[in-house]
Amino acid sequence: MGSSERKERQKVELQQQILSAAKEIVSRDGFAALTMRKIADAIEYAPGTIYLYFENRDEIAKQLCRQGYRELLECLKPTAAILDPRARLRAMAGAYVQFGSSNSATYRLIFMEDPKFTDAALSAVPIPQGGGYANDSSNGAGIQAFQLLVAVFDALKANRSLRADADSTRLAEIFWTSLHGIVSLKLTCSSFLATTSEELVTSATDLFLAGLE
Repeated sequence: MGSSERKERQKVELQQQILSAAKEIVSRDGFAALTMRKIADAIEYAPGTIYLYFENRDEIAKQLCRQGYRELLECLKPTAAILDPRARLRAMAGAYVQFGSSNSATYRLIFMEDPKFTDAALSAVPIPQGGGYANDSSNGAGIQAFQLLVAVFDALKANRSLRADADSTRLAEIFWTSLHGIVSLKLTCSSFLATTSEELVTSATDLFLAGLE
C-alpha cells in the first residue's frame, strides 16, 4: 500500500471514529450536549483536529442523520421481501416503530431535531411532474426507505385491493405520519399513552387497511 492510500485510509478511519464518538455522546446525553470539544476529548485528539475533517458540529449532525437513515433502511429492507402487501405493510410498520423505540437518540436526530439536518441528509430527487420522488438508487437512504412504503401501496393497487388511480405516495405519507406519531409520542410523552407501541401499531395498521377497503 502506497503512502497516499495509507493516508486516505487513516483519514476515513478517523472520520468514522469522530462519528462514532459523536453518536455515543448523542445517545447518552442528547444532541444538545454534542460539542466539538466533547468529541475531541472522547477520541483523545485536540479540538482543532476535528475541524480538519468536519466543518462544524452541524456537518457532523448531517452525517449522523445520513447514517441514521441508512440504519432505518436496513431495518426495513427485510420486510420488502414479503409478497403479500397487507402482511408487508404490517411487518414494515412494526419494524419502523421498533427501530424508533430501540434507537431513540438516532430517531430524534433524524426526525425530531433541526429540519436543516434532515433535509440535507435526505438528498431527495423530486419528480418534476406529479410530486413524489424518483424511484432511483441515487436517492438518499431516507428516501429509499420511503420508497419501500410507497411500493406496498403500488402492490395493493396491482392486486386490486386499491383503485388504480389511488395516489400511492400520498397514502404512504399519511401512513408514515401515523407511525411517526406513535414513535414520537412514546419518546416524548410515554406516560400519556397507556397502550403499548406494539398494540398501537397493530391497531393503526388494521384501521388503515380497513379504511382502504
